Amino acid sequence: MSKVKYYYDPESLSYRKIERKKRTTFTYALMFILASGLFGFLFVFIAGHYLESPKEKALKRELQNVQLQFELLNKKMDEAEAVLENVADRDNNIYRVFFEANPIPDEQRKAGFGGVNRYKSLEGFDNSKLIIESNKRIDILQKQIVIQSKSLDEIANLAKEKEKLLVAIPAIQPVSNEDLTRMASGYGMRSDPFTKARKMHWGMDFTAPRGTPVYATGDGVVKRADSGSSGYGRHIRIDHGFGYTSLYAHLYKYNVRKNQKVKRGDLIGFVGSTGRSEAPHLHYEIFKDGTRINPINFYYGSLTAEEFNKLLERASLENQSLD
Repeated sequence: MSKVKYYYDPESLSYRKIERKKRTTFTYALMFILASGLFGFLFVFIAGHYLESPKEKALKRELQNVQLQFELLNKKMDEAEAVLENVADRDNNIYRVFFEANPIPDEQRKAGFGGVNRYKSLEGFDNSKLIIESNKRIDILQKQIVIQSKSLDEIANLAKEKEKLLVAIPAIQPVSNEDLTRMASGYGMRSDPFTKARKMHWGMDFTAPRGTPVYATGDGVVKRADSGSSGYGRHIRIDHGFGYTSLYAHLYKYNVRKNQKVKRGDLIGFVGSTGRSEAPHLHYEIFKDGTRINPINFYYGSLTAEEFNKLLERASLENQSLD
């Protein structure tokens, strides 16, 4: 029950009931509503700045998790960049050097992306800088991986060619040491056995009995097996590819035919004394790009260091050749 208030009326000498005017009641009510609204606004304002709702807490945890994931991603990119840099260093300083290929410059490996802003759609967010930098690193890393992948493909192709070269290049003696009587004459100026005049001897003469096996010194294709060249008698020419050709002259007979593929060490013929020859022996020559070169440098595949030194000593003697 509400309290009733009275006031003393001196005119009537009595107490009268205080009647609240409607205007006053409205004013009080309006003030109460305004005060309540102001208090509510202040509460919401303070709560919004200093108190977190469950949804805000969830969003904050999610944001912290995203930031943590970006930090972990950047650490992984650091590791990937270090590994890729190590591979690139070996690629430039080992693989490409071994296969005689030009190294890839760092400017090409680590070049960025010019022109249009690729990351404009990522601007304007609270963590735009972090997101943009991470995307830039990923894009550059992907580009480096593509460059390195292409480089390794090139190295693989060079390795295949190198392997073909290593098995094709003439690298063994055409007559085994067990079958040799002696190494009669080497590459260089020698005395002609018929005219006695000094002239250039373009190969090496290996003295051996008639019928001694002659072997292919490298993989290749037989281009000639005939006696159509003056002075050589029955002879064989093998094209090894890469500009190399080997010639085996004064043969007794053949064990191969024209266009036949041969492997290093295959039996291709037998020592004889056909053509311009003074005694049974094998005259052996090597051509590189059509030019005769000294065969002495191509026996690393069948001789020990001691055997090679003895052969080198005998080949350097300016004696008389056998053809």
